[in-house]
Amino acid sequence: MVQNTGRTGEEYTAQWLREQGFSIIAQNYHSRYGEIDIIAEDGEYIVFTEVKVRRRGSMVSPLEAVTAQKQKKILLTAQAYLVKSQCALQPRFDVAAITLLPDGQLELQYYPNAFGW
Repeated sequence: MVQNTGRTGEEYTAQWLREQGFSIIAQNYHSRYGEIDIIAEDGEYIVFTEVKVRRRGSMVSPLEAVTAQKQKKILLTAQAYLVKSQCALQPRFDVAAITLLPDGQLELQYYPNAFGW
């Protein structure tokens, strides 16, 4: 259930990013350091997006779930991706905080530049 909810949140966020004019480069990109949920670009930025889904009323909000340790893993994974891809775009680290409502709907709060190098 949790993995399925996470995947649903990632697909929801990827579609939202497309609607905002982003091209999705990769989803669930893995390196030896960790995973990045979505890598997208818009011509100016290459955006590394962490997607967190929580049920309404959870003790920890989706945004709070992106801990300093998780950010470090994302930064290291992004660095590995940038070296491998030789992308010249400015990197940005965003968080998609999704709340799962009781009726099954998803509520997205998107935080550009949520953290950085």
